[in-house]
Amino acid sequence: MHDIRLIREDPTAFDAAIARRGAGSASAELLVLDERRRAIATELQAAQARRNEASKAIGQAKAQKDEATASGLMAEVAVLKERMPALEAEAAAVESALEAALAAIPNLPAADVPDGADEDGNVEQARWGTPPDFDFTAREHPDFAGPLGLDFDAAAAISGARFAVLKGGIARLQRALGAFMLDRQTAAGFTEVIPPLLVRDEAVFGTGQLPKFAEDLFRTTDGRWLIPTAEVSLTNLVRERILAEAELPIRLTALTQCFRSEAGAAGRDTRGLIRQHQFEKVELVAIATPEQSEAIHAEMTRAAEAILEELGLPYRRVLLCTGDMGFTARKTFDLEVWLPGQGCYREISSISNCGDFQARRMNARFRPAGESKGTRFVHTLNGSGLAVGRTLVAVLENYQQADGSVRIPDALLPYMGGLTELRPA
Repeated sequence: MHDIRLIREDPTAFDAAIARRGAGSASAELLVLDERRRAIATELQAAQARRNEASKAIGQAKAQKDEATASGLMAEVAVLKERMPALEAEAAAVESALEAALAAIPNLPAADVPDGADEDGNVEQARWGTPPDFDFTAREHPDFAGPLGLDFDAAAAISGARFAVLKGGIARLQRALGAFMLDRQTAAGFTEVIPPLLVRDEAVFGTGQLPKFAEDLFRTTDGRWLIPTAEVSLTNLVRERILAEAELPIRLTALTQCFRSEAGAAGRDTRGLIRQHQFEKVELVAIATPEQSEAIHAEMTRAAEAILEELGLPYRRVLLCTGDMGFTARKTFDLEVWLPGQGCYREISSISNCGDFQARRMNARFRPAGESKGTRFVHTLNGSGLAVGRTLVAVLENYQQADGSVRIPDALLPYMGGLTELRPA
């Protein structure tokens, strides 16, 4: 959500920033609504003051037995009483229209975010690790993981496409990955949380999925939403709160199931575990002051990178351009892991600094130290640390062996109950 006062003060700068995200000029419509809203507020305030003044004058006129003046004033008060509800209704309608217009506009990009229309405009910043050099032809995970316990057919019979059943050793490997990630992230200073998976409209609006991306979500019959990521639950823990500056930064992590309809992903990644309707993810969320957020963004990115490095998975870090960032982000780093079966890097984590964009939608603020009255909006950050299913894919493909078995990375051995490799049944 944007601050209409800042748009009012410099509409040209606002439009220039929005243009970097590929959107047209937005300030003109917003300022028309804002001007009408303020005009109605002024008219209402004047009408209320005049009604109070006239009501007081009626008493005085009656006390002086000036019935003509009293009658005239009573007629004026009656007109005001009739007019004010209409003004209040118009004020509510204009306020709603302004809020809806503001809510539909994406976050403004940070100054150091590169311009670009799509992923081709992203800028690679670093690479770590060397892709494995197999003495056999590397395969994609759907082509060899069936005998290891990955069953798409059984899942399709139960739930339809884009679901999976994991059995035996591969199920143990997924559980190991989630536990390993949580252990590392809590050691890095993130507090583990087990949050609700079902949330209300206000929560999904607060983190920016509603109203624009409703079709990407699953909704229950009682009006709640299944979370697309634990970002929703974790970030909303500070909704409608005023925090003390000393409480910040707050670092949170959670391993949850996530649910996405993938409405806009028809034909993409239809094979395998890359794009599922239900998947596990370890989420990282931070609540910070504006002065802290840039450093926290780097810290969170490093926390995600450390998981890939300990697992021995080659990856690259990419700074997303304006056209490829998410709706709520002002700056995003993507981590892309090497998948030998596809022979390319694929996204495994996005770590975003949202500035105060989500905080305005949630009314999440903090009181600066030494101030008794004034408050400021917090900054929110989120990222994957990591997507468990995609990490499972990366482990399967990078540690595959010629006979169809998969070696377990050393970092996961303490979690595997003695298993050192997965072997085909």
